[in-house]
Amino acid sequence: MTTKEVKGHAAMFGAELMWGLMAPVGKFVLSGALLSPLVLTDCRMFGAALLFWLVSFFTKQEHVNHKDMLSLFFASMLGIVFNQGSYIFGLSMTSPINASIVTTSSPILTMIIAALYLREPVTGKKLIGVFMGATGALLLIFSGQQVQNSSQSGNIWGDLLCLFAQFCFACYLVFYKGLISRYSPITLMKWMFTYASVCMIPFSYNELVKTDWMAMDYKLIGGIFMVVFCATFISYLLVPIGQRTLRPTVTSMYNYVQPIVASIVAVIWGMDQFNLLKVIAVILVFTGVFFVTQSRSRADLEAYEKQKKAAQEE
Repeated sequence: MTTKEVKGHAAMFGAELMWGLMAPVGKFVLSGALLSPLVLTDCRMFGAALLFWLVSFFTKQEHVNHKDMLSLFFASMLGIVFNQGSYIFGLSMTSPINASIVTTSSPILTMIIAALYLREPVTGKKLIGVFMGATGALLLIFSGQQVQNSSQSGNIWGDLLCLFAQFCFACYLVFYKGLISRYSPITLMKWMFTYASVCMIPFSYNELVKTDWMAMDYKLIGGIFMVVFCATFISYLLVPIGQRTLRPTVTSMYNYVQPIVASIVAVIWGMDQFNLLKVIAVILVFTGVFFVTQSRSRADLEAYEKQKKAAQEE
C-alpha cells in the first residue's frame, strides 16, 4: 500500500468518524424542537460554505474553468443537496432503524454504478467484502434497536427517500472522481457548498426566519457547532482526499464505520452495552473493508492481461 493510499484510507476513516459522531449529537440538537431538520441542514450548508471561503483566502487560489463550474454544480446537487435533503426528509417520515438499514446499501450501489460507468470489475473478493461489511453494520444496527412505538414505525416513502439519498451519494463518488483530482478540496467544497446553499434558500427561508435563535443555550450551540464544523466542514474536507486515491467502492465501504462510532458513543453515554455480537460486527466491517481494498481494480486486471499477453508472445 502506497503512502497516498494510506492517506486516502485515513481521510475516509476520519470523515466517517465525524459522521458517526453526528448521529447522537444531531439527535440531541433536534430533540429540543428549537431547530427543525431543514434548518439544521441549512446550518450545515451555510456554515460549511462560509468556513471553506474563509480558509480559501489563506490558500493558493485556483482558477476553475466554466465547464468544471457546471460540473461542480451537478456534483453539489448529488453529493450535498439531494443526499442530505432526501435523507433528512426520509428520516422524518420513517424510523431511525429503517434509515440506518437503508444506509448500508451505499457500497452495494456504488459497486454496481462503478461497474457500469467505470467498468470496474465485480470480483469475488469485492463481493465478499461488501457482504461482510453489510452484515457487520446490520448486526450493529439490530443489536442497538430499541422497542419502537407506532409513531416510530417505518414508512415506505421515507425508506425510498433514504435510499435515493444513498443512490445520489454513490453517483457522486463514481461520476466525479475525475473532477475531484483536478482541484484542491478547499476549492471544490467552497463552490459545491455555495451552490448547495443558494439552492436551499427558497425551500427553507420561512423556517429560518421563524427560528428562535436567541432561545438556544450553550449546549445546543455547541452541538450545532460540532455538526457544522466537524461533521460537515472537516468531513467534506477529507472526503475528496479519499476520492482521489481510492476506488469508489473502497471509499463507500467506510460508510460502515458510522454505526460502529454511533454504537461506541451509545456505550460511553450509558445508552447501550458492548457485547460479543458488537465485537463480531466490528470485526466483520473492517474485514470487509480489507477484502474490498485487496480486490483487483480495472487497472490491475488490464496490467495482468498485458503481462500475460507479453509472456505468451515470448
